[in-house]
Amino acid sequence: MGPLAGTQLLGLISLTAALDNGLLKTPPMGWMAWERFRCDVDCRNDPQNCIGENLFKDMADRLAEDGWKELGYEYVIIDDCWMSLIRDKHGRLQPDPSRFPGGIAKLARYVHDRGLKLGIYADMGTRTCMGFPGTTLDKIELDAQTFASWEVDYLKFDGCNSNPVQQMLGYPLMSKALNDTGRPVAYSCSWPCYQGGLPPYVNYSLLGDICHLWRNYEDIQDSWDSVLDIVDWFSSNQDDLQPAAGPGRWNDPDMLIIGNFGLSVDQARSQMALWAIMAAPLIMSNDLRNLDNSARAILQNKMAIAINQDPLGIQGRRLLQESSRIEVYWRPLSQSASALVFLSRRTDLPYHYHTSLTKLKYEPGNYKVYNVFDGSSVTRLNATTEISVSVNPSGVVMWYLLPEQQTETRSQTRQHHALL
Repeated sequence: MGPLAGTQLLGLISLTAALDNGLLKTPPMGWMAWERFRCDVDCRNDPQNCIGENLFKDMADRLAEDGWKELGYEYVIIDDCWMSLIRDKHGRLQPDPSRFPGGIAKLARYVHDRGLKLGIYADMGTRTCMGFPGTTLDKIELDAQTFASWEVDYLKFDGCNSNPVQQMLGYPLMSKALNDTGRPVAYSCSWPCYQGGLPPYVNYSLLGDICHLWRNYEDIQDSWDSVLDIVDWFSSNQDDLQPAAGPGRWNDPDMLIIGNFGLSVDQARSQMALWAIMAAPLIMSNDLRNLDNSARAILQNKMAIAINQDPLGIQGRRLLQESSRIEVYWRPLSQSASALVFLSRRTDLPYHYHTSLTKLKYEPGNYKVYNVFDGSSVTRLNATTEISVSVNPSGVVMWYLLPEQQTETRSQTRQHHALL
């Protein structure tokens, strides 16, 4: 079915947009199981790491007790493999009883009692990606009601084992079904990544009306190559993707893998910086029980988080790809501020990159520049001043820039102190 026929088919569906519930005016933050813990269902031999209620309780405890919640990390999200292999006698999805003996509603209360929110996973095909019961078209309303009855706060709706027509019908129908429950549920759609991620096969205007966020591209893996592959795809297609994002509607390049095994410290800073520039969801997938200090410092960097959570909600862009293999990324922020990232694609030595704010199309004048990851500031940098930035191989330098005015407004002053 071509894009025109798909649009005509969607016109037959009466929809109430998921955005009616007013959620996710800034990108969601939290923790998700998949990248780090996959589909480990062996709770007999691996009770600490299997997909079961104890894992999610542990992560809720860590978010609540280790300073994450106060920074905005509020969602604890279950991914695939939580279900029993059969629905219950009423046709409802049910958790595996040996791994979730208390049920999802009780787990939701545990998470809510800690001031957090619970997310869950479903798939609109005949089976989930890992072979558990799917949510076919005839089950969408029932499953939405079930999730609401459990007081779930977030749904990731995958698309394995479904076809394009089912996806075209199912993703909008789930949006309406969630709204009809009366419970505010954040809705993450995987629809674009099953359609190549780009127009004309992906209608981002429609997605913004029915979903709060959507997966555009392939799953992230625990490697620097995977991070770069995602960044390159998003940057190469930024003219199509960047306008689609805004408050309540976010492109999702997938999880933060900081704190696992595949990234150096410099590469971890790079992922955090680039996800902040892209206005991406900050959903960690790591083991919060065993996180080293460098990973914690990166993920809890207040200025990087503030840039990501900027209320304007404008996704940033790649400005330059230099022959030196330095790339420059930029994002406009509220109060006339902005963020710059200098990324090195080199593998040899730190590189001294020379430029000026004028060369990067900044307006004339003086700027206060704050280095996000080392906390230093450069006062009164004029736009025409030649600057030299030393960037480590596969690392970044990230700046927060604020125009210096004769009289700084109170709101700018408050924002500046909040970032620091």
